[in-house]
Amino acid sequence: MSTAPNPRPQEPRRSTPTPSRVGTAPPVLPLLTQMEMALRLFMIQSAWNYELLLGNGLGFCVEPALRRLPGGRKGTAYREALARQSQYFNAHPYLAAVAVGALARAELERAEPARIERFRTALCGPLGSVGDRLVWAGWLPFCSLFALAAFGLGAGPVTVVLLFLGLYNAGHVTLRAWGLSVGWRRGMRVASALANPVLREGPGHLARAAALVAGVALPLALGRAIGPGRTLLGG
Repeated sequence: MSTAPNPRPQEPRRSTPTPSRVGTAPPVLPLLTQMEMALRLFMIQSAWNYELLLGNGLGFCVEPALRRLPGGRKGTAYREALARQSQYFNAHPYLAAVAVGALARAELERAEPARIERFRTALCGPLGSVGDRLVWAGWLPFCSLFALAAFGLGAGPVTVVLLFLGLYNAGHVTLRAWGLSVGWRRGMRVASALANPVLREGPGHLARAAALVAGVALPLALGRAIGPGRTLLGG
């Protein structure tokens, strides 16, 4: 009598790791959440301090997106992500919008915490140096000199102030909106966005434009301040 061979024991099935979503299409974020994050960008410096610098402000701006983590505001994932995003962070306050968008996406895609922290640290230097050169050393002096030229050409004080505020804020609001958008779209691959021609070549163009405007604005403004037919020595 032949006996049937014992069936070969099956090896336990190994679970296939879930592929990371980092770098794919961004998750859907409701329009109201996007608007809340955008509005909070204007208050990113409200909790500035010498210990964390922009850390608290960054966490405040990212927080609306973190509510979509599993468990919502009461969940462990939300609390851990908010604590992580509220640590020390230093960058230009306008270009910090890039970090807000990119870090919000990284958290919602559940990237590894250690990777998020390394990415967060790596953003500080580039966003700080690029923003300082583009805004503080470029856009702000250009707008100031442009308004000064308007004064030299006869514009009244109110017109000069409104001209400066309108021109400067048009640039800085656009920069914040672009930063939040590109950060969210590219996530942890946002470094390539810093090669944008506006960021790379903008400071040089603005410096040359400011020098040109200064050559026109300073004589005009000085002439108007002194008055017609008078000199600096009062003659």
